[in-house]
Amino acid sequence: MLAKIILGTRGSQLARAQALLVEKAIRNAHPNVGIETKVIATRGDSGKAGNLRTGRKGLFTAEIERALLGGEVHIAVHSAKDLPSETRPEAQIAAALPRASIDDVLISKRGGGLDGLSQGATVATGSVRRVHQLHWKRGDLTVIDVRGNVPTRLRKLTENDWEAIVLAHAGLERLGFSPATSELPCPGRHLHVVRLPSDIFLPAGGQGIIALQTRSDDQSTSCLLEAVNDRETLLCLGAEREFLRRLHGDCNFPVGVHATIQGGKMTLRAQLFGSESPIPRQAEIEGPSNEGCELAAELLRRIEQN
Repeated sequence: MLAKIILGTRGSQLARAQALLVEKAIRNAHPNVGIETKVIATRGDSGKAGNLRTGRKGLFTAEIERALLGGEVHIAVHSAKDLPSETRPEAQIAAALPRASIDDVLISKRGGGLDGLSQGATVATGSVRRVHQLHWKRGDLTVIDVRGNVPTRLRKLTENDWEAIVLAHAGLERLGFSPATSELPCPGRHLHVVRLPSDIFLPAGGQGIIALQTRSDDQSTSCLLEAVNDRETLLCLGAEREFLRRLHGDCNFPVGVHATIQGGKMTLRAQLFGSESPIPRQAEIEGPSNEGCELAAELLRRIEQN
């Protein structure tokens, strides 16, 4: 058993909160192991990466992965949806914590959810997937880009004439906000919070999952993580990532994909937007939970036939 491990993480408030969840999980399983957290700056955090919408692949993960492979850290802690669908063979996703909520939430200045927004309202999001989903259901909306951490985005909503922003429920929850209530206290005003239906706002692959990456040849660390790994979450993540890999799509691609497991059966759903229509191509497949790669391949075939 290792005497000490080093976690590598981004420096954002959310990333640190997620690293703390990992630290707590490991401490509960291995109370005698020392844990240190190392903050690693990424291109995505620097604000100098240009228009992130033109290519977010690896912006928030590449430097952490390099630190991992360089031996600076034992475990790279990632928001799974930020990881490119293809990573270097020297690194592996060895474990995943239990998945949090997959839902997106609409945070608005007026109640009523998506239907309550005024005609032509401005809604901000940093996700190309959400842009297409919003236009699918409300083609009149003006959807604009927004960047920054969660508190920054909430502040921008209150300071601008936007009516709403869309964020991930899991991120809000991990930062200590309470999206379970219908209102969110924010300096200067209360904001209304509504979960968006997941059948329409199908999440990004890996949304709500904290992925733990190790060096492929580091068996000691991988064994240590077995005690904190949620097997079903890792299986679902593998299927979602395989679908994206086959599609060559990552978090800058207008696609939603979500896997669930119940009674040993995996259900995998996907939603793919194109430029020719605001309506996505969609499909769903079910099969054995340990055949996620095969299900992903068949799901993509069905999507392409639609």
